[in-house]
Amino acid sequence: MTLRRRQSGMSMLGLFVILLMLGFFALCTIRIAPPYFEYLSVKNILSNIAMAPETAEESIRQIRRSIASNYNTNQIYETEAKDVNIFHRRGKTYIDASYEVRLPIAWRVDAVVSFDDLIYVVGQADPISPDLVPSS
Repeated sequence: MTLRRRQSGMSMLGLFVILLMLGFFALCTIRIAPPYFEYLSVKNILSNIAMAPETAEESIRQIRRSIASNYNTNQIYETEAKDVNIFHRRGKTYIDASYEVRLPIAWRVDAVVSFDDLIYVVGQADPISPDLVPSS
């Protein structure tokens, strides 16, 4: 009978470990959520700029100015318009705004979040794969 009482539940140490793990994952979620929501805003901005009819006739400088204006309006802080790579290849204009964010989680633990699916072709609303960009 005494053996059954010892095995009848979780110990305080086990409960503490589970709560510690849940707290760590909650902390990671809280730290990673703002850059992710900012990424969704950047994706929306670039999609709107790529689909705008006037973008096809604009120069690279004008496109960058439009991106900078939208970044400023939407309070984008993790990346800047000067970091966006805009180039022409084979008669098409490409907008590459891929970036990564390094976030401190706790003490010496950092998280790196990479947003590498932000390559647009002017005239298309959806981003393309980096493999589909023609080489120079």
